[in-house]
Amino acid sequence: MLHKHPKSFAHPFEAVEPPRNAEVVIGVASVTFLVVLLGALSESPVWLLGLLVFLPGTASALCTLRQTEFVAAWTTLVVIVTVLVRHGDGRSWLDRILMMLLTLALGSVSVYACNRRIHREHATLRLRSTAAAMQRHILRPLPLLTDDVLVDGVYESVQEDRLVGGDIYDVVASPWGTRILIGDVQGKGLPAVGAAFAVIGAFREAAHREATLTALADALDASVVRHNSYAAQTGDDERFVTALILNVDVHDEVQVINCGHILPHLLHNATVMTPTLDSGVPLGLAELAAEPATVGWFTFPPGATLLLTTDGLTETRAADGTFYPVTERLAERVSLSPTDLPHALYDDAGAFASEGGQHDDVAILSVRRSPFR
Repeated sequence: MLHKHPKSFAHPFEAVEPPRNAEVVIGVASVTFLVVLLGALSESPVWLLGLLVFLPGTASALCTLRQTEFVAAWTTLVVIVTVLVRHGDGRSWLDRILMMLLTLALGSVSVYACNRRIHREHATLRLRSTAAAMQRHILRPLPLLTDDVLVDGVYESVQEDRLVGGDIYDVVASPWGTRILIGDVQGKGLPAVGAAFAVIGAFREAAHREATLTALADALDASVVRHNSYAAQTGDDERFVTALILNVDVHDEVQVINCGHILPHLLHNATVMTPTLDSGVPLGLAELAAEPATVGWFTFPPGATLLLTTDGLTETRAADGTFYPVTERLAERVSLSPTDLPHALYDDAGAFASEGGQHDDVAILSVRRSPFR
């Protein structure tokens, strides 16, 4: 049986909080007082009011619609009153009228721009919320617990405009043990979602149907091939998917098929080991392989932790181009709990790439044998 922890990995998408009304009033009053004071001390009191036209423009980028309307109305009122009161400074009435009209026009444009900005923000918020909900349905929230293992980890799509990353994972409790999938769809963002749907949907169905891991891998490969055939009909690019497919049961040995993916790391007794596995071709390219996919085996003893990751971690680079030393950093954190380890690695990789380096989408899973087994 598969159990899900209620914790979600998705970040909420929230609009930027506008300033408070009191802050807007204080800010506008302060700028107005400063402009009027400078005008009183200078020989061009009227024309210094041109500085106020920046207020509605600034408000349109930061404030609510009502706040922007207030700033525009206030600016227009101050300019009109000042121009009418200071009628003896030698300026022509044509100049005064042009200044008033310009202030009114800029205020109106600012209100319009603010309205467009707010509509755009709301549309983006709805889009991102929909994408986040879609991603939660594609990728089950971690941690996941079966009768065989506890799977925890971190999934992060680094760039905000990538609503859904190209990394995938899933866990299925089958009659033959727990099947675990981690993969990386070629490409990023929404164009990779179709292939991600195809692989995860096929995995959830075939994991309960196929008794062998090779048959399961064949089903996943066929799902990518079918997806590519539909993509070709619509003019989209064909995709492939690197993946690790594992089966964990009551025995100490784990079955694995490597479809061109990053090798797992085994943490046991304060040591880090990388199992030796034959690497096959990615899902979707089986027809190009000289030999069919083969199952590898390695020991996964009680108390050990299996770390699965995508190339978002291994290909993280520092500013000088140095790749993130996964094995070395793992050895320094081998004492961490399976729950804390993925997050610690992700944070460390972010710090490693913090000064101009590369830090891509990443999925990091820790797999530990269930204490209830």
